[in-house]
Amino acid sequence: MNLLSIGASYRTADVAVLERLVIPESSVPELLQRLVAQPYVGEAVVVSTCNRVEVYAAVSGFHGGLGDICNVLSEHSGIPATELAGHLYVHYGEAAVRHSFRVSSGLDSMVVGEAQILGQLRDAYHSATEVDSAGRLLHELMQQTLRVGKRAHAETGIDKAGQSVVTAALDVAAEHLGGDLTGRSALIIGAGAMGSLSVATLTRTGVGPLQITNRSYERADRLAEAYGASAVPFDQLDAVLREVDIVVCATASTEPVLTRERLERVGRDLIVLDLAVPRDVAPDAVGLPGLTVIDIDSLANSRRTNPAAAETAAVEQIVAGEVDNFLGWLRGAEVAPTVAALRTRAEDVVSAEMRKLMSRRPEFTEEQRADVSRTLHRVVQQLLHSPTVRVRQLAAEPGGDQYAALLRELFDLDVPLATQADAVPEIGGKA
Repeated sequence: MNLLSIGASYRTADVAVLERLVIPESSVPELLQRLVAQPYVGEAVVVSTCNRVEVYAAVSGFHGGLGDICNVLSEHSGIPATELAGHLYVHYGEAAVRHSFRVSSGLDSMVVGEAQILGQLRDAYHSATEVDSAGRLLHELMQQTLRVGKRAHAETGIDKAGQSVVTAALDVAAEHLGGDLTGRSALIIGAGAMGSLSVATLTRTGVGPLQITNRSYERADRLAEAYGASAVPFDQLDAVLREVDIVVCATASTEPVLTRERLERVGRDLIVLDLAVPRDVAPDAVGLPGLTVIDIDSLANSRRTNPAAAETAAVEQIVAGEVDNFLGWLRGAEVAPTVAALRTRAEDVVSAEMRKLMSRRPEFTEEQRADVSRTLHRVVQQLLHSPTVRVRQLAAEPGGDQYAALLRELFDLDVPLATQADAVPEIGGKA
């Protein structure tokens, strides 16, 4: 099995494509099961956020795995595979490992250094674990991915400014409101993870008073109480829209919450930060007089989303070292079948010689036979111990695959390997 990551993000797709690709939390288990049911996909983890949808997979063949995953994403999104391919990036082998570590470190985020991606990756891994779609390879990759992300944030301070999509959107909003948001009234629609982050960020930056609404009033009330805000029943949304300066949309609704008709009734200038995918603001409402909509597309085009922190170089160095470590583990894991085959061959030889000996010496008692068998097995195990330990160590080094190949050649071992058709050069970007 080899690692393959396929996805679309703000770098390769606009929000119109992402909102068709986005996978609701409730649909993740079913999609994972569809993925691992494909002929070339053995393991799968799905990450779906407001600005990226990615599949990490263990595949038995590059082209087959690529086709299987693309077809599942195409069926899910309703986007023809030929059209979808133009929005996807593909990473294979070492490049898939590097991409995973860069994502968890915040280097590939819309706002470089944001820490929310770690929680999103953790949730994705948890979902895969629950439906048993992650095997040995993805368990190791995801555990190391989370560890590398934590290390990058802890050791470099890449997220020291508390950067997030919310802070970037507020920066844009501040420009429309004279540069200062202090004392501006705001409404947050949605009380999930992004809604909670929005409330915390707005509170920290001095925006207020804050009101929170959600289809579940109890959830909005709990969040409001935690931050000293006010909860508003969802059926009072129209009235509140006419009172506030800023609206942050962060729901999981599959249909627009702020329709054109609803926004036409506001009757005053309003800035809406639409951080939801699918979008909470109806596309036909954009452009209404007095309405300013800041969404994922506008943030992706903003200079605020570009790398600027000096810490990124330190994070890249951490990622490079951790990729080497993971590849060392992977090479060591790949030599394991060869070592196992060698030990099996040795056991077969011992068993065959024991049968020959017993046929020639039928007078041996059961105790004598057992003594001879144990002695032969101990001798073989001692002879094999040092070379098999050493070959595992050597295999973990760059070019280590030659040692496993040498063992297979010397002892004529039959170990299933990937076919030549599956040997694809490393792909570091769009395919």
